[in-house]
Amino acid sequence: MNDSIAARAPAMHTRVTEMLGIRYPIIQGGMMWVGHAEMAAAVSNAGGLGILTALTQPTPEALAAEIARCRAMTSLPFGVNLTILPSINPPPYERYLDVIIDSDVKILETAGNNPKEFIVKAKAAGVKIIHKCVAVRHALSAERNGVDAVSIDGFECAGHPGEDDIGGLVLIPIAARKLRIPVIASGGIGDGRGMAAALALGAEGVNMGTRFCATKEAPIHDGIKQALVAATERDTRLIFRTLHNTARVLKNTIADEVVATEKQGCKFEDIRHLVAGARGKAALEAGDPNGGVISAGQIVGLIDDVPTCDELIQRMVHDCQERFRAVNGMFAPDAAA
Repeated sequence: MNDSIAARAPAMHTRVTEMLGIRYPIIQGGMMWVGHAEMAAAVSNAGGLGILTALTQPTPEALAAEIARCRAMTSLPFGVNLTILPSINPPPYERYLDVIIDSDVKILETAGNNPKEFIVKAKAAGVKIIHKCVAVRHALSAERNGVDAVSIDGFECAGHPGEDDIGGLVLIPIAARKLRIPVIASGGIGDGRGMAAALALGAEGVNMGTRFCATKEAPIHDGIKQALVAATERDTRLIFRTLHNTARVLKNTIADEVVATEKQGCKFEDIRHLVAGARGKAALEAGDPNGGVISAGQIVGLIDDVPTCDELIQRMVHDCQERFRAVNGMFAPDAAA
């Protein structure tokens, strides 16, 4: 597989590819219930960076087994996402981190909180840290704390875009201007045009979630993949707005009910039964687009097929090259001058 990749699209060179040891600066973001070994290995084998999602595994021991399973599927670099959020009964975050380090994983994607002691511990073990955030002020804080790169989420993204509502067209160049470490663009990117735009704005790589869900190797039901293909850019909903914990999800009956309930005024307990993670997981497995909350970004409007990860990445790189060639042609000398 690796030889066939080498014979096609040429490798790209940015600080991100050099830091992570990957062929193309395309990262599959950590996604709850989706970041399994099948997904991560497919992206890594295609020349990008696959990411396992630590908390998709019920215990640190299960994560260790999943890392081993992924390593059996690819000899290329992959990472692990560890999202750290405040909770009444928090998962054993440090035990998950210890498993990542003990398993000799060298790339960690963090999100949510990023405790300094975790950064120190990971970096002491030679782990590169990519911190995912939604605001430049948070990115600057992460840089001060010692992370190696920042993945910055525009308002278009799936999941939690924060409360500032800043789109990538503004957010990415501000981050690139203010940060010294590499910036990875996330949110609203799913094809070569978006990749070229992100690089032109100053990013040195792209991070995609929703687009990788609509690939053959994504470990979710085809019914969900087809729902992503059928959706337009208008088919997402913002839930939890009134709770100041905004999340972008696919428009479905559940999302519509949550939005309607919020408009009437509610507490989280009033909608908990609708948004329960177990319900969303069951929907992904059963292929029921209306079975639960399904994270999806506005990029669904640009998804019209379900390729393999290899096909998707090759197409993106070729299209990205073509866009830069087209733009360069706009600067040709004026023959009449």
